[in-house]
Amino acid sequence: MSRANAKPFVAIACGGTGGHLFPGLAVAQALQARGCDLALLVSPKEVDQQGVKSATGMQIVTLPAVGLQGGAWLKFARGFWQSYRAAKKFFQARPPQAVLAMGGFTSAPPVLAAKSFGAATFLHESNTIPGRANRFLARFVDEAFVGFPSAAARLKLRRVTVTGTPVRPQFAPMDTAAARVKLGLDPHRPTLLVTGGSQGARGVNDLVLAALPRLAAAIPDLQILHLTGAEDAERTQQAYAKNNLRAVVRPFLAEMESALGAATVAVSRAGASSLAELAAMRVPAVLIPYPAAADNHQFHNAAAFAQTGAARMLEQASTTPETFSQTLVELFQKSETRSAMSAALARWHQPAAATQIAERMMQAMRVRTEISAVVGHREKVNPEHAEKDIRLHASAPANQTP
Repeated sequence: MSRANAKPFVAIACGGTGGHLFPGLAVAQALQARGCDLALLVSPKEVDQQGVKSATGMQIVTLPAVGLQGGAWLKFARGFWQSYRAAKKFFQARPPQAVLAMGGFTSAPPVLAAKSFGAATFLHESNTIPGRANRFLARFVDEAFVGFPSAAARLKLRRVTVTGTPVRPQFAPMDTAAARVKLGLDPHRPTLLVTGGSQGARGVNDLVLAALPRLAAAIPDLQILHLTGAEDAERTQQAYAKNNLRAVVRPFLAEMESALGAATVAVSRAGASSLAELAAMRVPAVLIPYPAAADNHQFHNAAAFAQTGAARMLEQASTTPETFSQTLVELFQKSETRSAMSAALARWHQPAAATQIAERMMQAMRVRTEISAVVGHREKVNPEHAEKDIRLHASAPANQTP
């Protein structure tokens, strides 16, 4: 191995949505800090292409994977096969020592491709109910990491570690006034953040706009930061002007840490990555789970937070503008309620999630390097046959030989 390639090389498949991408970036940064070279494998979607702009010093590989939508199995299978071939071709130039899948439709092909080169294989599942891609991948990986304890039993895998969902280091409580000024908001006004995730949410937008007259009457000095998604920005801006409410409307905002730092209260979907960021920033929130999420996993995510007092949950189909506005008004008017929610959120925050995952991957790579060194002078290691011995070594204490 040349000096240029002396660093461990790790691939992270983390594309498709912000909920897969941003936790993957957090782990990538932790691995980078430990001396690894990184490649991020993402989709062509705009959220991926915008999100990876902050990934300095990492290779970015765009795969032609597509999600399974409307039963279009042929299109999905074609994208899967093309992504597998593209990943394998990329790895031929420099095989990775480890690969991590963050879930979603971009994750499986790179893991299978990297496995054929003998890489240590991992997946992370953020949600309470594992997604279809991770349920499929679980049979092929060495270890899984999960965000919620309830997900562990649903993955048919011997080694599962509860880590929480990684968040990037910039997600930490910050100066509220400074965050508001940075985003063009009044530093002294109570602020509602509305976000539907990285792609916006029409159902959330509709509910907020229907509640505006009541919110304006009950909280006259309210200001709103609304992240609408690409299609709803113009009509949302018009609705705020009609109701004489101060608002900053953005289709998308890369600096979500500033948005959360500016917020008194948030309205959000209940993707696991969004919840982890709310917990890291201690922002009280009204959660409106996406009703069409696979296996209704956002409902279960939100319910877990609501049951511990860390958030309020409202279901989109049954929530009226009156109920929605009453819930928000109560949170804005009762500081003691917000304080209790912030305290409950702190218990959900797992600040060491990214480092825990990175350290476990580093350990597995060291074990594989040691085994390769021992047997290398006799025969080339067959990674499929060596997996049992590698797991045995990895599970033994550092001062004990299995």
